[in-house]
Amino acid sequence: MNAEIITIGDEILIGQIVDTNSQWIAQELNKIGVSIHQISSIQDDKQHILEALKEAENRADIVIVTGGLGPTKDDITKKTIAEYFNDERVVEYPEVIDNIKGLFEKINHPFNEAQRYQAQLPSKATLLMNKLGTAPGMWFFENETVFVSLPGVPYEMKGLMKYEVLPRIQKQFQLPYIIHKTILTYGQGESLIAERIEDLENNLPDFIRLAYLPSFGSVRLRLSAKGTNKEVLEKALSETISVLKTLISDVITGFDEGETLEKQIGNLLLEKQKTICTAESLTGGKIASTIVSVPGASNYFKGSFVTYTAEIKQELLGVSPEIIKKYTVVSKEVAGAMALSARKKMHTDYAIAVTGNAGPTTDHNNKDVGLVFIAVASEKGVEVHEFNFGQPREKVINRTVNKALELIKSQLV
Repeated sequence: MNAEIITIGDEILIGQIVDTNSQWIAQELNKIGVSIHQISSIQDDKQHILEALKEAENRADIVIVTGGLGPTKDDITKKTIAEYFNDERVVEYPEVIDNIKGLFEKINHPFNEAQRYQAQLPSKATLLMNKLGTAPGMWFFENETVFVSLPGVPYEMKGLMKYEVLPRIQKQFQLPYIIHKTILTYGQGESLIAERIEDLENNLPDFIRLAYLPSFGSVRLRLSAKGTNKEVLEKALSETISVLKTLISDVITGFDEGETLEKQIGNLLLEKQKTICTAESLTGGKIASTIVSVPGASNYFKGSFVTYTAEIKQELLGVSPEIIKKYTVVSKEVAGAMALSARKKMHTDYAIAVTGNAGPTTDHNNKDVGLVFIAVASEKGVEVHEFNFGQPREKVINRTVNKALELIKSQLV
């Protein structure tokens, strides 16, 4: 069973917004056994939409379309889909009108006739009620292919996928199992890892695929198994992982169970009833931002000091001017002082502190661009680690964030 995702909107094509909808839809479909064969972004243009639908129908069992369902003239998806199915008859759904009126009443917004258009769907469409917004989704089953049209607003799309689309797909199709296992590695590049595990990769069963997912300073190895017998798939994956452990145990740092590193850290802090804070220089608050991206982070994250200059490091964290003068702000001494002070001031169990040269200049010190110091303070004291993440600036900052999170996780497990 395979699917294709089509996102409609000029705002995506000109880079005004990032298409996060396709990523989320692909993940959710994969969980229920649907493989994604293609993702496309196209203009809000009738001919483009018609051609994309035709091409997708020839390739996929399920076609998911997002965007272009608003009440304004530039939203033409509904009319174009109706034309594609030669459906000239329109059905108006009173329950959609009631839903829109109810939503508008909550914000003291008057209902107008333009909104009535939202409740009018092609006769061949099955209504997918959107309780979170004004534009309902549509489900079509034509020529043995499912077509689904969803609004582009992410939270509305997610609600419809979760409560309407995914259950319908599971009911209509006999789906296989798709199981992913991801091994986390650090310290070696993908080419070297590939060389070390070449024999294993060449002898994988036909139903298992291996993908290399390099990131800043790390490589994830994703094993994907697909078939009708879940026990067979899980056993084969387990055996493959055991062999990998014998081949590259020195670079394996853990396993990705579908949770981000920041989510894993949050779970560990909650489990141990511990708290954390950050003191950041070159990352400018990005570590804190990553931590608080997890819902419920307020249960363990106290706050952050963003001390970008030497003066602010002294004023907010009390870092000694003598230490800065002797060692410069890019030093293990300053990183350690930042972490210890942040932990004391925030009254937390752990504190992460980072300082370094992200580049392109070295800000009046003699330290190399890419040099970074990361400190983790706890009741046991402070540990400071030195890294050189090279260039360019973006790479240095992102690798610093990732490594800081890895270090705090290693303290918690």
